[in-house]
Amino acid sequence: MWRVSGDTASEAPGGADHTDQGGVALLSASTAAPGGAPAVPGLPGPRGPEPEPERPFWRRRLERAGYRTAEPLPVAQRLVPPMPDGPGVTPAVVPPSPVLLQLGLRLPDGPWSWLCRWSGWIGPVAVAVFGGLLRFWHLGTPKALIFDETYYAKDAYSLWRGGYETSWADDANNLITAGHPTVPYRADPAYIVHPPVGKWIIGLGEQVFGMNPLGWRFMTAVLGTLSILMIARIGRRLFRSTLLGCVAGLLLAVDGLHFVMSRTALLDLVVMFWFVAAFGFLLLDRDRTRGVVARRLEAGAGPDWVFLGWRPYRLAAGVSLGLMTATKWSGLYALLAFAVMGVLWDASTRRAAGNHRWLLWGLFDAVVALPLLFAVTVGVYLASWTGWFLSSAVPGKGGYGRDWAEHRAGLSPDHLMGLPLPQFDVSWVPAGLRSLWHYHATMYDFHVHLTSPHTYQSNPWSWLLLGRPVSFFYESPKAGQAGCTATECAREVLGIGTPVLWWAGIAALAYCLYRWAVRRDWRAGAILCGVAAGYLPWFGYQQRTIFLFYAVAFVPFLVLAVTMMIGALLGPAGAGRDRRLVGGAAAGLLVFAVMWNFLYFHPLYTGETIPMDDWRARMWFTSWI
Repeated sequence: MWRVSGDTASEAPGGADHTDQGGVALLSASTAAPGGAPAVPGLPGPRGPEPEPERPFWRRRLERAGYRTAEPLPVAQRLVPPMPDGPGVTPAVVPPSPVLLQLGLRLPDGPWSWLCRWSGWIGPVAVAVFGGLLRFWHLGTPKALIFDETYYAKDAYSLWRGGYETSWADDANNLITAGHPTVPYRADPAYIVHPPVGKWIIGLGEQVFGMNPLGWRFMTAVLGTLSILMIARIGRRLFRSTLLGCVAGLLLAVDGLHFVMSRTALLDLVVMFWFVAAFGFLLLDRDRTRGVVARRLEAGAGPDWVFLGWRPYRLAAGVSLGLMTATKWSGLYALLAFAVMGVLWDASTRRAAGNHRWLLWGLFDAVVALPLLFAVTVGVYLASWTGWFLSSAVPGKGGYGRDWAEHRAGLSPDHLMGLPLPQFDVSWVPAGLRSLWHYHATMYDFHVHLTSPHTYQSNPWSWLLLGRPVSFFYESPKAGQAGCTATECAREVLGIGTPVLWWAGIAALAYCLYRWAVRRDWRAGAILCGVAAGYLPWFGYQQRTIFLFYAVAFVPFLVLAVTMMIGALLGPAGAGRDRRLVGGAAAGLLVFAVMWNFLYFHPLYTGETIPMDDWRARMWFTSWI
């Protein structure tokens, strides 16, 4: 097979000259019989090389831009493409960078080789440090319980104090924000509607820094910063590019919604963290499993095996999904989506290895893997209620509903999810579990019937367009108040994504859909799976009171979609210089526009005092007010 580079001719094997004329190879008119004998008149001459089939117009244009059909790779490399750098990949001595040499810079060979070898960690860590500095700067501002912090900051304090959530006095918020030396805590149980893990995590910061804004926001800032590092490393592994991994981390660092939620003690940032952690563990599991298969094939084993090996990363993903679900029940959708994705990945591994019964074995993997993944998730979820289980079963002395099963003769709950159930004897089930079952039934009823109108509620159809953001905090100081230097000023913490990033994300999701549906790109499918698990379930709750900030759970996957689109703009490594130059300029402009947009809206993300005219200039749509 020969290639055409632009409109130039190339020499095919055997020395015959081929000329590119619409993709058809023209042979010389003179032929000879085998062994050099002249051709016999009236008989066909010996067959020359088969002519190349005519290539479609779009492929010729792509070839002129530098694109080439990928060469067939060995099975091992198809199973596990090599990483771009790192120990065991980067050579001991790396040649100097031509770009740095042109700038007159040259590092000694030792430090330069070390930087290249560890760039896969140095770059992501640097991006995470940048994002962390943004998030921790003036973290205690505003000095108030903003939006739903009024629930979760106090619930977190109660959990660490007594193991279950308690009710608070009506003036508790004023006493807490005024720095009252005694926190107005009391032991009366309170009815809550979310599992405890997110509040346990928030409370950890309160244990270190006290019951103040820094204390209850500290851990969400930590998780927000760590999620930047995770998404940079995930992007690097997903795209096999340290550069694109760092781009993904940088974009997440400057997303407005992720930034605001990292500086607010709400549960959704915790949900996002465990969501990303589960995805990262499954990605590691995919590479590790395919590596095991590749080594088996290299050792001469056939492609048919019962088990694909020990799966520690899959178990870690199950723990992460359990912690996600034990923060908010929306983790159940991620569990279902990732379980299906993991099974499909296993089936594709067997198919790539040459297993002709890959579909049948894929079903076998599902039978083995799915119950284990669900069991780990359920186990972690139940363990998260330990404080509630250990509280007293005496009425009014323990967690809310802890005493429900007492004095009920071992009967089962009388309803589930709003539906009446026949009661029967389940005395063999511990009373604590029966009480928890009943408690969860009431929690489900609450969530389903939560239809009270709210000023900042929004429909999920508008989320990607940022149709209705959430104002977490707002004040209108006058001249001389709170640093106001104009006649009238505004202070606001607005829960809204960076508009340029989100609107580019719409195009990026369309590109990923094309890559997955048409080009069968598994990376695009994985990104879409994450977005679907975090986004699509909310369309089933059209009557429920929901908010834009719920979308923070899938923001990292939106960022990965934009990063994949940026990679397409940059073009493949073998593309021509002009193609790379234009693509690099376009990608750079997009990243620059996102960063500028974040800086422009930064005062609205942090509650900074700005003149009212500047605030109005940032209200691009009336629905943002």
